[in-house]
Formats: sequence, structure tokens, C-alpha cells
Amino acid sequence: MGRVSGKIALVTGAASGLGKADALRLVEEGATVVISDINAAAGAELERELNAIRPDSTYFLVQDVSNESRWQEVFAEIKHRFGALHVIVNNAGMVIVGTPESATLEQFQAHLRIMTDSVFLACKYGIPLMKDSGGGSIINMCSTATHIGYPVFYAYSAAKGAVRSMTKSIAVHCQMNHYNIRCNSIHAGAIETPMVVKATAELGMQMAVYDQTPVGLGKPSDVANLVLYLASDESLFVNATEIVIDNGLIAQ
Repeated sequence: MGRVSGKIALVTGAASGLGKADALRLVEEGATVVISDINAAAGAELERELNAIRPDSTYFLVQDVSNESRWQEVFAEIKHRFGALHVIVNNAGMVIVGTPESATLEQFQAHLRIMTDSVFLACKYGIPLMKDSGGGSIINMCSTATHIGYPVFYAYSAAKGAVRSMTKSIAVHCQMNHYNIRCNSIHAGAIETPMVVKATAELGMQMAVYDQTPVGLGKPSDVANLVLYLASDESLFVNATEIVIDNGLIAQ
């Protein structure tokens, strides 16, 4: 217990799925967690749930992660309220089914705004606050889609591929400048989240298609445990790397 006690963390896209699991795990282990999401009702409800587990552990902010000025406001609020920031979990995401031929330019650019622009803005405006806080850990949620060809998730794969590359540049930049900030990416396979269930339903696929092993689909808590490790001081020598959590999917 208490693996991240005293740390201030920000989790984007936290109202459901992986972000919700990440926030819960960090709260359970002692962090103060700022959760942000564009869904105000769901975010406020999660804030109540987590504060019921540990009073004053969680603070919710409505956020469109593609909006630059809102990022500046979010970090200003964190600095004003908590005076520091040690962990950023760039989790906010989206997926629209579309192949290289069927995807529209609007859909492609929407993926980039939500998943690539948001990481750019989080680091541009978050690194100075983290540096002044003594350092910490940036965790970028990626996907096995950066390793395997998924034609039906073409725009999603492109956005996550950019984040995969950005992660390494962010990590090296912080290291070269002696900021004591690590940056790593997590590449999850099929995890049972609302986003994955919705996407596979649109394709007329059953989730059972992915159930190829005795453990079945991954759970959000599986990823949250890895987020906790990367957020904690247990991973001080883990930097500029990509960690795959897919129960052997890529190897197959």
C-alpha cells in the first residue's frame, strides 16, 4: 500500500474504461488524482466514487484535450490547488472504424486532435510544472495497433503511432535537460473497455473472437497495475521505452 503516496497525478479521459481504472488504482495507492474528461456528468460521478474510497483524493476538471487554452487552464488550476504535479497519464482517446480507403479526412484529423495533439499539449505545458515539482513520470497510452496492421482502425493506428514516436523524444528531451522526468508508452492489446466493445460491435464482431487464451480478454485493471508501476518510484530506471501488455498477441 502507499506506492504513490504524496504524488499528484493527472489522468485524462478518466470517466470510463482504462482512465477510470487508472485513477482508481492510483487513489488506492495513495496519490491525489486530478481526473479530466469531456463528459462532465460521468467525471463528476467518478469524483464522488473515488472520494468515497479516500476522502479528498480526487478532483475533477472538465476538459477537451484538443483545446490548447484549456490545457493551460488545467495546469494552472493544478498548480494553484496542489502546488505540484508528478504524474501525467495521457489516456484520452477515441476510435472510429475506417480503412485507408473508407476513412474520411475529418475522421483522420479527429483522431490526431484527440490523441496526438493532446499528448503534445500535455507535455508542452505540463513538463515545466513537473520539472518544478522535482520530476516524475509521463505515461502515454498507446496500442498494439502501433505494431500490427489493423486496416479497420487506420486513423487510430496512425495517431497512436505518432504518440509512440513522441514518447521517446519527450523522454530524451527531459533526460538531456536533467528534468528528472521519465516518459514511457503502454501498448495494450484487446482490453474489455466500452470503446473496444463499441468498435467491435460496429464491425459485427463478437468479443469472443479475441478470447483465444485461458485468461480471455484483458481487463482495465491489468493496464492500471502497469500504470501504477510506471507512476511509482519502483520504475525509476524505466525510461523512453514501450511496454506491451497483450498476452502474446504480437508474438502470435
